[in-house]
Formats: sequence, C-alpha cells, structure tokens
Amino acid sequence: FGWPWYIVIFVGPLVGIAAGWVNGIGLTWLKLPHPFIMTLGTLNIARGLTNLVTNAAPVSGLQPEVRYAGREVYSLGIFDPPAGIPVSVLVVTVSALSLWFFLNRTNVGRHVYAIGGNPQAARVSGVNVDRVLIYVYMICGCFAGIAGLLLAGRTDSGFPNAGIGSELDAIAAVIIGGASFFGGRGTVGGVIAGVLIIGLMRNGLNLNNVSVFWQQILIGVVIIVAVYIDVLRRRAAVRK
Repeated sequence: FGWPWYIVIFVGPLVGIAAGWVNGIGLTWLKLPHPFIMTLGTLNIARGLTNLVTNAAPVSGLQPEVRYAGREVYSLGIFDPPAGIPVSVLVVTVSALSLWFFLNRTNVGRHVYAIGGNPQAARVSGVNVDRVLIYVYMICGCFAGIAGLLLAGRTDSGFPNAGIGSELDAIAAVIIGGASFFGGRGTVGGVIAGVLIIGLMRNGLNLNNVSVFWQQILIGVVIIVAVYIDVLRRRAAVRK
C-alpha cells in the first residue's frame, strides 16, 4: 500500500494485539473447554484470510527499515574486524526484559501466575480473571507480531505460509524452559533457554543434513517427553 516504514513496523504488533483480543474474548465469553480450541481455530482462520488476500503469493519490496530490523548488525565499534550484535537480538532482548518486568514487578503480572496456578482461587481473591486472560492473549499477540516483523525483515518478504509448524517449536521451547503445562510456573529466562536449546538442536540437525521430516518427529517426541516430565513433577509435588 506504500505506507511509510514508521507505520509498517507497528502493523504486525497491532494486528497481533487484535488477534489476541479476539482469542481472549472468545475464550472468556464462549467458555471453551481448552484454549487450544480457540487459538487453533483462529490460527486457521487467519492463515486462510492471508492466503485469500495475497493469493498465497509472497509480498516483496519491503522498506529498508523493515529489512534492517531482520538482517542488519548493530556495530559495537570494537575489535578488529568490528564486532556487532544483530538488531533482531537487540529487539528480542528488550522484549524479554520488558516481559520479565511485567511478570515480576507489576500486579497484573503476579495475577498471571496466580491464575495459572489456580484460577478459581484467584477469582475468589478478587482477581478479574477474564480481564487478565484477555491481557495475556493481547501481549502474546503483540510479541507474535514483532516476531513476524523480524521474519519479514530477514526474508525481505511477507509470505502468508511462513512459520507453519513454528507453534510446535514454541510449545517445546516453553516446556523445555521449565514452564508448567498446567500453569502457575515458568520464567522468562527459562523460556529463553528453551528457545536456544530448540534453535541449537534445529541448527545441528540441519548441519548434519537430517531430513526435515525426521526433525518434525523429533520435535514431537521432545514435546511428549517434556510434558510427561512436567506431569511427573506435578504428581511429586502433590504427594508432598
């Protein structure tokens, strides 16, 4: 549409926030038995809409500023040759620190942990559970939009089918990072560690020319094992 870059960089996060709001409203109003039902449903709706709008064709010719966010390296001006940090790493670092502050230094962040641990107890304590859940989905959508912006900048295109299967990598990274599938436990640092483990595993498999199909099988096994370990850990905590 020929929009200036300072508008384009906010489109992804804003669309993500809107999608998160839809998920949150749908989950709290429809009272579905599990969040996966709502999120997987809207995932397929959004994917179908993007394919309809773009005719399943990539959109290229992005602004240099968008490519800068996904590709460029911020020079530190030290060492020879000069060392630098990818701009995308800086964006992720700022995002992680912001999320850590939100979860650990704000009342809403503490309510997130309380709801994850026991939503009924949180509701009895006076926490507006539905409102906090909507906030959580909107924040998740915002970060998903930022990730999409970085991916578009890295590939210099907006491809409607990009990221298919990434949701499984995200689940595996979160569980490996120590977050409980049942809620109430998890840290930003642990999730970052889980992301690094999944990324290193993917990179190592690619370097060894392991088929992408075997990689899918491995990720599935990792998710099952990680969730089962979480179940055992939960049972042990209940016995105590």
